[in-house]
Amino acid sequence: MSFSIEHIQQVAHLARLALGPEQAAHYARQLSDILEMVGQLARADTQGVEPMAHPLEMHQRLRPDVVTETDRREVFQALAPAVENGLYIVPKVIE
Repeated sequence: MSFSIEHIQQVAHLARLALGPEQAAHYARQLSDILEMVGQLARADTQGVEPMAHPLEMHQRLRPDVVTETDRREVFQALAPAVENGLYIVPKVIE
């Protein structure tokens, strides 16, 4: 599939972009070239090729799953302007 200048102008209109005729022709060529390259990739023979998650045989290093924080609820609630029964009290907002 190739893009015509009319296609580009229609998309530009929908996106509220101002494109001149020379810009529309330029983008039509570029998008047509991209679609041609995708078409070439789609025609490539991939029979018997196993899908890969990553091109290199590497494993992600993971850090140990350990708790690094402590319970600081009392410290934070001591800083709050209003607390009741362990809950933060905030002003009522109604519009």
